[in-house]
Amino acid sequence: MTNICTKVTVRRRPIKNGQTSLYLDFYPPVRNPKTGKLSRREYLGLYIYTNPVERFQQEYNKSMIQKAEIIKCRRTESIINEEYGFLDRNKGKESFLEYFKNLMIERGSSQNWATAYMHFHNYTHGECRFCDLTVQYCQGFLDYLLSDACMHNGKRMMGTTANNNLTKLKCILAIAYEDGLLKENIAKKLVRAKAHGNKRQFLTKEELLQLSKTPCKSDVLRRAGLFSCLTGLRLSDCIRLQWENIVKLADGGWGMDIITKKTSTAAILPISEEALQLCGERGTGQVFKNLTNSTVALYLKPWIKASGIEKHITFHCLSHSKIFYLLNISELSTLKNVTANDLETSYILFLSQLCNIQRTL
Repeated sequence: MTNICTKVTVRRRPIKNGQTSLYLDFYPPVRNPKTGKLSRREYLGLYIYTNPVERFQQEYNKSMIQKAEIIKCRRTESIINEEYGFLDRNKGKESFLEYFKNLMIERGSSQNWATAYMHFHNYTHGECRFCDLTVQYCQGFLDYLLSDACMHNGKRMMGTTANNNLTKLKCILAIAYEDGLLKENIAKKLVRAKAHGNKRQFLTKEELLQLSKTPCKSDVLRRAGLFSCLTGLRLSDCIRLQWENIVKLADGGWGMDIITKKTSTAAILPISEEALQLCGERGTGQVFKNLTNSTVALYLKPWIKASGIEKHITFHCLSHSKIFYLLNISELSTLKNVTANDLETSYILFLSQLCNIQRTL
């Protein structure tokens, strides 16, 4: 039996006020993939004069009929390709913000995702549908992030931070495209902000020794901070570090068998005796008990200031320090998988100290 291809015809239906409505007639009818119902008509929202008298009325009718014929051709092509999205009159009108929010929750509602969603929500003034999304509109999100609208404490957002927020949006857009909710892969066309070469802060060897001799009101912060300097471990991983993660290695030394929170990479990272001593007496559960983000916020800045170090040092800066005086070239590929965002960052930090290059020759 031969399959019958649906024929699409432009038809007219007289309405009031001397006008005629143009619509498409499908025969045999096509099935709406969303509702499952068969449909024969699609009203186009195009109207012509029923009895045109003036020349401009005739020209207007000709133009509208031509538009209807163009839509007819598109519908015929869609039917051949078995694409019936045009039958769903609500297609594209769903809330993209709601979609963004739901995917954010699926990813664990991390602070980075929540921040990106908040900024995009503010950019769209709380309303954005799939049909509103274009390359120009989404690229404008980056301009918004770098503008005065996102100033914090009198400073504009850094380019790297803006790029991180844009990356989250690109991820959601890519998933929406794969889900068939977007006709165009907008994510591929979005351009990141150029890097401005922001200076990476770190502690020199002398500053680290100076800091180690300075008392801190929080002993756990002091030990965790110096531990981060010696191992390159981030704050989130120091907080999550358990005694069961610190294991004896085959060569008799000690190492951390961990999966870092940010990179989700599993590895065994050797640690020195000095770093092991900072962990305190071996026990069970959390190594740095009572270490929290609040502890760092409360005591880190006064500790740095008391040591006489005038740089703006965060806990993240402490984790950079391992690269400067403990890292060998052979360890660089391991470190990028465990403690650094990427090889480029590790390499830039490593080359910042010429003494390390001389030490490894």
